[in-house]
Amino acid sequence: MKKKKQHTPVRQDRADQTRANILRAAIKEFSEHGLAGARTDAIAESAKANKALLYYYFKSKRGLYTAAFEEIAGAVVERTMAALDPKYGAGERLLRAAVSHFDRIMTQREFQNLMQQEMVRFRRGEQGEVPLLVKKVFKPLLMKIEEAVREGIRTGELCEFDWLQVVYSMFGQNVFFFLSAPMVQLALPFNPFEPAALEARRRAAVQFLGQALFSDRTHGAKLAKRVLTDMPMPPVKQDQIWRKFV
Repeated sequence: MKKKKQHTPVRQDRADQTRANILRAAIKEFSEHGLAGARTDAIAESAKANKALLYYYFKSKRGLYTAAFEEIAGAVVERTMAALDPKYGAGERLLRAAVSHFDRIMTQREFQNLMQQEMVRFRRGEQGEVPLLVKKVFKPLLMKIEEAVREGIRTGELCEFDWLQVVYSMFGQNVFFFLSAPMVQLALPFNPFEPAALEARRRAAVQFLGQALFSDRTHGAKLAKRVLTDMPMPPVKQDQIWRKFV
């Protein structure tokens, strides 16, 4: 009887790298063209892989799309949960999560595009990845934020608010900034997407939360300053910024 071939460590590493290259190329292609418009030929070419390997690893185009979505959603969750690490106090966790969210929109255009595409499909009643998005990203995030808000209220660090309103305040201001930036640029004499303007808005958003959420505003201001120092503005290229709705 023939012995089953064993993968050597070198061969396994090569296979893992090929799979990772395919996923990176797929994330880019799907984020730009959607599930229907993406071309597997383009993904294979970008990954420098034989097209047959796409089907070997992922079975189908849809399977590849789901795997790509899981990959990028997992990376987002990892960064977000790092900001909500219990080693930080409740109020600081909220400020860090707000900064992390701003930075994600600013630098993770591919995830933002995929998320938008999925929300459109969901509203149309199509089967998509929204349940996965809820399970992997939104539900764990909401649970952690609710926990932080309730803890902060219980200890007296935070004012007594409805915890969901805190969520809307933290993330809504970030989303609205990016969505409204083109209109703001027409109305006011500056470009909201310039690095200095992005950094100023990022700083102002955290400083506002430091004043609005905390029962002791001096404490909130100090925390906001510390968070901004610990989480400096990431480098960003103009073509990375999410502008899908404009």
